[in-house]
Amino acid sequence: MTAVNAQELVIETGNAGPVSGLLTRPPHARACFVFAHGAGAGMAHPFMAKVAAGLGERGIATLRYQFPYMEKGSKRPDQPSVAHAAVRAAVAEAARCCDGLPLIAGGKSFGGRMTSQAQAIAPLAGVHGLAFFGFPLHPAGKPSKDRAKHLADVHVPMLFLQGTRDALAELTLLEPVVKGLGPSATLHPVRDADHSFHVLVRSGRKDGEVMDEILDAFAAWAGAIAR
Repeated sequence: MTAVNAQELVIETGNAGPVSGLLTRPPHARACFVFAHGAGAGMAHPFMAKVAAGLGERGIATLRYQFPYMEKGSKRPDQPSVAHAAVRAAVAEAARCCDGLPLIAGGKSFGGRMTSQAQAIAPLAGVHGLAFFGFPLHPAGKPSKDRAKHLADVHVPMLFLQGTRDALAELTLLEPVVKGLGPSATLHPVRDADHSFHVLVRSGRKDGEVMDEILDAFAAWAGAIAR
């Protein structure tokens, strides 16, 4: 499939000011993923770009966007209320740019958690489901399920793409969390992958294989819920 160039956007988030966005929309797209970045890297990070390109090849548009702190060049993530406003603004922009397409929201690590918090507070308009590329259940070395409490207030399907070596989400903690959310929540464990979906050479796997796995899993899940 021919590569699709990303369209640059400006998204107004309210009091925090405008942020940049990148829309990748392949011909005959069947859904749009509103894709928030992790805490330490913005929307142009290679991982974000690979996901956008890979989903485009699978018929799914993506709207990547910056949180206000990243737009301003700060290393300190925004307060949740500011991040939630950015999530809502990005979802609204996706609805405008991809009118008629089912929307899925979520993101990498911090971005996914901010999206789920926003959804738990008040449903994101037009969003059919949430997808997490490495949900940060707890800080590294500090196992806890406290960050998952708000997920009980999310009432759309959720997909957790999670490496089995993820230091920010021990599977022994995440598995019962996802099970407790009921049949609308799906956990896809990615064997040997860490929080960045990197695998060690001795695993016998390659990062490219892992990327294909998580993108195929996302596309199959999205096809089932985005109707």
